[in-house]
Amino acid sequence: MVDVSTPTNLPDFADLDLSFDIIDSHHHLFDLREVYYPWLTDHHEEHFLLGNYEALKQNYGPADFRADAAPLRVVKTVHVEAETDREAQVAETEWLLTQSASHGLPDAIVAHAWFHEDNSADILAAQASIPAVRGIRSKPITAPNAAHRDAVAGAPGSLQDPAWRDGLGRLRQHGLSWDLRVPFWHLVEAAEVCALYPDLAIVAEHTGLAWDRSAAGLAEWRRGMVALAAMEHVHLKISELGLAGAPWDYDDNRTLVREAIEIFGFDRCMFASNFPVAKLRIGYVDQVSAIAHMIKDCSKAERGALFHDTAKRFYRL
Repeated sequence: MVDVSTPTNLPDFADLDLSFDIIDSHHHLFDLREVYYPWLTDHHEEHFLLGNYEALKQNYGPADFRADAAPLRVVKTVHVEAETDREAQVAETEWLLTQSASHGLPDAIVAHAWFHEDNSADILAAQASIPAVRGIRSKPITAPNAAHRDAVAGAPGSLQDPAWRDGLGRLRQHGLSWDLRVPFWHLVEAAEVCALYPDLAIVAEHTGLAWDRSAAGLAEWRRGMVALAAMEHVHLKISELGLAGAPWDYDDNRTLVREAIEIFGFDRCMFASNFPVAKLRIGYVDQVSAIAHMIKDCSKAERGALFHDTAKRFYRL
């Protein structure tokens, strides 16, 4: 059995300069006693992006995050909704406010609200009333693989659903951004939706979820990324480079990161750890070190944009 918990091909980081400020634009916190997360307690997610996730089924608080990130200079963080019970969407946000007040993080929140349900407008308004909320992540329904991408087209909650599209547009009324999360085989469709709202700040998560690293898979990922990047209001999170059945590989991921940044530009790319989820494949310091090493030939200003400035501007930190 392949050990997928240990990164492969990591270079020597001994001479790498890590003395720069970091804004982590995407992480999660869990308290299984205070907030109900079905996927972490009683409902196993069979199609989880990294496969077996038993190690995640425990509390993960600000102290745990800081321990993982030490000794890096993580100066601000953005918490992205963590798949709570959808009857407790606002409750998760309110719990996060207590963590911020007690522990100093997160500094901003990407909350959850469905776009197409009867109570969507009310939930969105409730989330938007909380000053720390800067954006919403509401995942459209997606096909399980590229071969069946058309199976969900037009279904309620899909990218083509008129009610879902109208709900997405409602974010503009509240001054909120949208965190876009779809696998690579839906990126072109997502770009069509993004084009509907050129005045809506959008950030695509997890480097476009390039789960198929074959030549054909990367070609399709590239088409979607180029379609998204053609719109100036769309940004990108350089995050979650892990794969379900393979270890975190430096060489493979370097190719992906370099191309993604070339497509979007440093001024529209932001680092995100996706911790503790990414911890299933790589440690926090190794992840930052690896990405910093991938761009070590770039300028300090470009490194600053990726690790700090873009997120600061996008999330108004």
